[in-house]
Amino acid sequence: MSAIDRLFSGIDSVLRNIAAPTARPTRPNPADAVAEVPLSAGERRHSAGLMRVNHAGEIAAQGLYQGHAAVARTAAIADHMQAAADEELDHLGWCEQRLTELGATPSRLRPFWYAGSWAIGAMSGLLGDRWSLGFVEETERQVEEHLSGHLGRLPAGDARSRAIVERMRVEEQGHGARAKELGAQKLPSVVRRLMRMSAKVLTQTSYRI
Repeated sequence: MSAIDRLFSGIDSVLRNIAAPTARPTRPNPADAVAEVPLSAGERRHSAGLMRVNHAGEIAAQGLYQGHAAVARTAAIADHMQAAADEELDHLGWCEQRLTELGATPSRLRPFWYAGSWAIGAMSGLLGDRWSLGFVEETERQVEEHLSGHLGRLPAGDARSRAIVERMRVEEQGHGARAKELGAQKLPSVVRRLMRMSAKVLTQTSYRI
């Protein structure tokens, strides 16, 4: 597709995700082979809160990657961004499945997370592909830290959620490494701090809403 085609395709993705966000994983759920263990009511609420945060993060990742793809300068970078978004869609579906098992629902603010992240991805992408890749590399680094923290905070008996988070963590590492290989530009420290602040708002809000 031409640059203008990718832009309009990205805008279409924004509208579709805001109107009716869906998650259809194409790969097996990492928790499929893991037995369900009874959890207390408090443990279920806590697991659900953490998985709701992870789901919201994957909604944001969809927006971020698709925003980058919409304004990418080269077809190769656009293809990379879309491929990463497709893999993140599996993560989204796995989190959504686990939330259903826990008797919980995704964040009600997910249209906001998607639209805001798409705009951030598109705006950073306008600076050029190297800066766009730098944004991806830093995002994935922070996400990896976030998921590692969740592995320590999930209830000990919740092996199904843990299996999903561990697979996501490994694949986020791969996304960040690939962005670096493609020539990511390291972001200024002030931008990295702002990204952490934005992530904190998402995590604290989506745990409950």
